[in-house]
Amino acid sequence: MDNQPHPEGHPEPPMAISVAESRPPGQPSGPKSRPLARLLLLLLVLGLGGSLLLNVLLLAAAGLARLGSLDSSRKVQERFFSHEPGGRDKVAILSLEGTILSGEGFIKDQIDRAVDDPDVKAVVLRVDSPGGTITGSDYIYHHLCRLRDESEVPIVVSMGGLAASGGYYVSMACGDDGAVFAEPTTWTGSIGVIIPHYNLSELLGKWGVEEDSIASHPLKQIGSFAKPMTDEERKILQELVDESFTQFKDVIKEGRPAFRKDPEALDALATGQIYSAQQALEHGLIDKIGFLEDAVEKAIELAKLDEKDVEVVRYHREPSLVGVLLGGRAAKGQPDLATLLELSAPRAYYLCTWLPPLAESAKP
Repeated sequence: MDNQPHPEGHPEPPMAISVAESRPPGQPSGPKSRPLARLLLLLLVLGLGGSLLLNVLLLAAAGLARLGSLDSSRKVQERFFSHEPGGRDKVAILSLEGTILSGEGFIKDQIDRAVDDPDVKAVVLRVDSPGGTITGSDYIYHHLCRLRDESEVPIVVSMGGLAASGGYYVSMACGDDGAVFAEPTTWTGSIGVIIPHYNLSELLGKWGVEEDSIASHPLKQIGSFAKPMTDEERKILQELVDESFTQFKDVIKEGRPAFRKDPEALDALATGQIYSAQQALEHGLIDKIGFLEDAVEKAIELAKLDEKDVEVVRYHREPSLVGVLLGGRAAKGQPDLATLLELSAPRAYYLCTWLPPLAESAKP
């Protein structure tokens, strides 16, 4: 150390203190704290990257499912049901289950699959449905008739627990040359049309809710549940129901030739009543009481096939990649605004209930 005296007026500078010597005991040094920060940063990056990767995979799965839906043959799986695996000819079992809405969906895919397969020589239509919209029911009926006529294959109907209203309407696609089987516990019939309507005006008044819509004409609000139905509105809707009802009975006459000769007998049955299988048989609404296997045997007979060289297959929905990844939740769906708006519109149904359908068909 310099011991020389300093000039007057210039105090001696303080002694330099080492940083290491001035740090309190136990405090980590700067370089030692960096690994923890790096670890936290790495975990953050991995978390963000994993989330991004998961979203990319889900989007890719949705895209693949969309591309797969463009090819109807990929929507339907063919599974062996009975008789001879790999037989020369096929009998295809098509399934219509649940409430009918648009008519599009799995049932249409099955029809297309049968049309595209030249080995299909007969079709068994398995129906377990309470019916649905008149448009959806007629759409399915139309395409089944095309399958029957253009592919020249007989259609035999096998009714499950319920084949009523629109479910019975669709069954008439069997035509003159087909047959209708119902199981012993089947309920069928319910021949009629309904437009559900509910007058909630009194209840809404108690809640202080008033109908105050602005419309181009009073009839624009026809069927509104917020006000009583006028006589004019009721007459208009009744005419629409009557027209659809006449169409329903005409379709039945096409599928049940006996009613063409005796339309009064059909009028007596077309009251919307549900019939048991035995009652339906007695009234001529079906041909025979039997199970799915009985309907299959009838289809083989009508198509004049060799039982020893025919394969009976049943169509099943092909599981989608999105459905597998999401555990089937994506397919179930939830009621949305569009569904609620559709339910609020007056619509006619071939449906054996006084409630509008709240479920999709599935949409069938």
